[in-house]
Amino acid sequence: MFIRIVKMSFEESNIESFLKNFNANKVAIRNFEGCNLLELYQDKNNNSTFFTYSYWESESHLEAYRNSELFKTVWAKTKKLFNNKPQAWSVDKISPLTPEGGIDN
Repeated sequence: MFIRIVKMSFEESNIESFLKNFNANKVAIRNFEGCNLLELYQDKNNNSTFFTYSYWESESHLEAYRNSELFKTVWAKTKKLFNNKPQAWSVDKISPLTPEGGIDN
């Protein structure tokens, strides 16, 4: 399993359109084969900056999503709203902790 983090920045006037598009598609994205988690975060100091945080079973699952009609439709609407180039990272979880503070293997 690996994690995908995407940073996106929008024109202030486009935030509502972005959120509407995200909310209309978040369940379909989350239910896409291989997606185990999808969350959206908003920067506390810059409300036009957002991050998506998703868990994928494998890189091939993410690639299948990125080649899907769902992604193409969502991304076509989203990329028109940016005020800066998005950034993305694929990372592996190294040291997860349980709520009790122990390591979750």
